[in-house]
Amino acid sequence: MKRFAITAILMVNLVALTGQVRHITVASDGTGEFTAIQEAVNSIRAYMSDTTYMFIKAGVYREKIVIPSWVTNLFMKGEGAEKTIISWDDYAGLRDMGTFRTYTIWIQGSGFTAEDITFENSAGPVGQAVAVHADGDRAVFRRCRLLGNQDTLLTANQESRQYYEECYIEGTTDFIFGPATAWFERCHIHCKKNSYVTAASTVEGHEFGYIFNRCRLTAAEGVERVYLGRPWRPYAATLFMRCELGSHILPEGWHNWDNPANETTARYSEYRNTGAGANPGARVSWSRQLSRKEAKRYTVENVFARNDGWIPVK
Repeated sequence: MKRFAITAILMVNLVALTGQVRHITVASDGTGEFTAIQEAVNSIRAYMSDTTYMFIKAGVYREKIVIPSWVTNLFMKGEGAEKTIISWDDYAGLRDMGTFRTYTIWIQGSGFTAEDITFENSAGPVGQAVAVHADGDRAVFRRCRLLGNQDTLLTANQESRQYYEECYIEGTTDFIFGPATAWFERCHIHCKKNSYVTAASTVEGHEFGYIFNRCRLTAAEGVERVYLGRPWRPYAATLFMRCELGSHILPEGWHNWDNPANETTARYSEYRNTGAGANPGARVSWSRQLSRKEAKRYTVENVFARNDGWIPVK
């Protein structure tokens, strides 16, 4: 395998976006410039407009990683999601840590991309334990595995835009949660417990929250009572469209978090879902099935529209 397995097209795109590309190799066996990912991150100069391309060789990296706000335009590339694994095991009840500090990786810097990497919180079913805490704007994950139980993926920061493509995301309760605007394209969402998939906390005035497009929802054996979502905050916005929903998804689909007032503010919708869990006629009355005209508004370009012209789709 070449030292930096990066396509010519990707290189052109990175150069066009930021001007130059710096290369770093991380290898646990000592064959790269760094043996630890955090050491490599710490070597990056602050507030660089150039892209840093970090190739992470196969191995299990037992690290708790922070990508600080001044490390921008970082591209992390693994040798494959089942080969390059980043794992840590903090959880909310450990030393009264609380949910938000349990991350395996905390991404604060903008312009972050990860491809072909597993991010795992290995604490087990012990309560809240975050694998990925994504804060920065313009975050992209492709062909990654996000492994955990409760609160696996925290899409933090209400001004953050995040794009997940062909990722595998698993968990138990509220395992995709937070206020960011996030698009999930052809992802595999796997439920490990009778509970809730999403807990969006979209803020009032933000038109878009979570969009799951052409995703597949599956469950572990014996799991048969799962809600698509419940509102962590009153204006939660979540859409599942063109998704394949397994039989574990309850006919009513959505939960009000034991607060009827949320039914007047939460924005839960679906469009042309399939599978045993797609039951449009049985859904709660305060959710919606979009019309074809309404669904046309949901494009990556519209959802992420801002004056910087950022489009994460290759």
